[in-house]
Amino acid sequence: MNLQYWILAIRPRTLPAAIGPLLVGNVLAVYHQDFSWLVAIASMACAVLLQIGVNLANDYFDFKSGVDTDERLGPTRVTQQGLLSATSVRNGMILSLSLATLIGQYLIFVGGWPIAGLALFALAGALCYSGGPYPLASHGLGEIAAYIYFGLVAVVGSYFIQTGTTDSSAWLLASAVGLLNAAIMLVNNTRDRSTDIKAGKRTLAVRLGLERSQLLYQMLIASPYLMVTLGWLMGLLPGATVAACAISIPMAKALASEFAHTQGAALNPLLGRTAKLTMFFSGLASGGLLMAL
Repeated sequence: MNLQYWILAIRPRTLPAAIGPLLVGNVLAVYHQDFSWLVAIASMACAVLLQIGVNLANDYFDFKSGVDTDERLGPTRVTQQGLLSATSVRNGMILSLSLATLIGQYLIFVGGWPIAGLALFALAGALCYSGGPYPLASHGLGEIAAYIYFGLVAVVGSYFIQTGTTDSSAWLLASAVGLLNAAIMLVNNTRDRSTDIKAGKRTLAVRLGLERSQLLYQMLIASPYLMVTLGWLMGLLPGATVAACAISIPMAKALASEFAHTQGAALNPLLGRTAKLTMFFSGLASGGLLMAL
């Protein structure tokens, strides 16, 4: 059934990477008492469509470049497995990015030229992550891209559309959520180290090696908690946000411990749980802001 294959292709488990940051940015606008439901819904829809476009582009371009093979350890890639044609996946990518662009027109109308610049930057990132003459994912820049696009751009951009300005608290929360999204990418690339090496794909996990990748994951998981605490000490965030985020610390500790002793395909469940941590942390941070109103 094609619908089942399309669900596989869009990878629903990755969508928290797009939803979490937009939730934080919009709720921070509520906390600062400058919020529009229509803008929030439009920005969330745009982010999800961009994420779907990235996933389809990754499926399509990795198939065309020969990166995806039968030795792949991750979730099923529909193009490589022949479940959907390359043309269909490419057209799905174009449709997703086109719809994101269409919704983005309204956000540009509200936010002005800075949002127009961010929109072009986001589209370029979606296309260049796996495609183009210098694919970011193949040159050790995947985690940095996740931090920038699903942290800084998503949180600060959504906050800016709502308020027409930026704020130190937005940048701080953007960094915290961006680091967790970078951790998701690191798990993915650590799982695929062996096949990426054979394919000549120089991800950060390939460049660092297993032990340093494990250390980096621990740093990426721990840093957001230090950042929100620093934000509270600096008077940028309410204590309720720090207290709420602390609820997820046991989950983060368990993930860091498990990552240090897991390799290959066994990392697949941990990948999904890292994405859940990102969404949980984002929800808790947002809840803390709302409680402080």
